[in-house]
Amino acid sequence: MTATTHTTTTNAATAASAVPATPDTRFERGSARLAEVDGVGGQRVVDALRDVAPDLGRYIVEFAFGDVYSRPGLSLRDREIATVAALAAIGHAQPQLEVHVNAALNVGCSAPEIMEVIVQMALYAGFPAAVNAAFTARKVFAERDLLPVA
Repeated sequence: MTATTHTTTTNAATAASAVPATPDTRFERGSARLAEVDGVGGQRVVDALRDVAPDLGRYIVEFAFGDVYSRPGLSLRDREIATVAALAAIGHAQPQLEVHVNAALNVGCSAPEIMEVIVQMALYAGFPAAVNAAFTARKVFAERDLLPVA
């Protein structure tokens, strides 16, 4: 790392730490964004962690939703498309994918668009991951009376 890079990184870190974001405001901002995106599904995840890993639940609210999901630059719809793609590509995150397929629908994605994202993942993550994702999406679509997908 050059001195210039280090100085830039240090200045950026100093500037970020100067922003008055307390844990309470991060948690409040994250809770509001979580409710907006995931509805009750996201809160269920946080609640389910309360007796085994409450800090992990708080990190989800503060970091994932209070910091990352609250950043400018991408719409919530775009963030959910990226999240569905990533979770589908992982191939073994069906509970999280289920939450985020619901979230994608909540922020304006259609069932056909979500399926196109999943089909696209067959190219990069393989057919087993895409098929697993399709079955998870099917479960969500059935619960929301969105079948058949055109």
